[in-house]
Amino acid sequence: MPAPSGAHDVELYQWACHHAGAEPTRWQTVPGDAGMRRYHRLHFDTQTRVLMDARAEPGSCAPFAHVAALLRASGVRVPAVLAWESARGWMLLEDLGEQSYLDALRTESADPLIRAALDTLIRWQADSRPGVLPTYDRARLTAELALFPDWYVTHHLGRTLTPGQQKQWDDLACMLVEAALAQPRVFVHRDFMVRNLLVTRPGPGVIDFQDAVEGPVTYDVASLLRDAFVSWPESQTQEWALSYWAQARKAGVPVPADPAEFLRDLDWMGTQRHLKVLGIFARLCHRDGKPRYLAEAPRFLAYLDAAVARQPALSPLGELLTELHMDGGPA
Repeated sequence: MPAPSGAHDVELYQWACHHAGAEPTRWQTVPGDAGMRRYHRLHFDTQTRVLMDARAEPGSCAPFAHVAALLRASGVRVPAVLAWESARGWMLLEDLGEQSYLDALRTESADPLIRAALDTLIRWQADSRPGVLPTYDRARLTAELALFPDWYVTHHLGRTLTPGQQKQWDDLACMLVEAALAQPRVFVHRDFMVRNLLVTRPGPGVIDFQDAVEGPVTYDVASLLRDAFVSWPESQTQEWALSYWAQARKAGVPVPADPAEFLRDLDWMGTQRHLKVLGIFARLCHRDGKPRYLAEAPRFLAYLDAAVARQPALSPLGELLTELHMDGGPA
């Protein structure tokens, strides 16, 4: 096929051909994620490769390679890094396949897939050690929560918090941050959800891990079981959560000894993440022109309602959400 047009893509194509040792027979642009990275699948006679173009985030290449090595050392299936040029944000990667968990869940039972994902997570968490990854610290957690009032409330709902609501929000955000910081710390993927898990043998394959940190032990469990794009009955997610808890304890992962405390921590951590994601999705819509993600807002609001119902200490959040949506504004 002819090489891509445009100066940047021509250079990218030539770089990829050089490091692959051949010209691809097909250059396929792959649907990207919510970030600024672009992906291409390069088809050769006997194999395929994935080309990541992170020109807008060139600093993500080194973290990607670093975290890939950590995951691989724990026996997690991740794409091999075949070549990379950090200054330009280019990476040539092994292709783990096209079928994500999200695709597979349309036709396959969720139970074996989710259990395999949790087993993989435990293997990585069990190898956690301090000082290897950036810390999920107070400043980062607080900045993430600020996305909710800044983007979801102000830009999406078109509301301004009253002084009373602002005080309510500040107190709630403080409680959520303190709860997260009180949890034992492990390696955290930060987007351990079905879109970033691939059906591989052995599996799952794990991708999009370059933003990994050292943080709360329940964070990735919340990301998976309270997924952004698919939901399951609460009875099922609790069964998976308790199965994870039991296996994690056996593996030496520092989960609480009391399963009830673990489930409480899971709800509180999930609440922080859901509020952050609502803010991110609103920002993607109103700043970046990507409105499709906000279609998932009702899912996250439902997660928040359920957490409030289970955790009385979160009742101020329920009151605030009710007030913000009581005029029938957008969800």
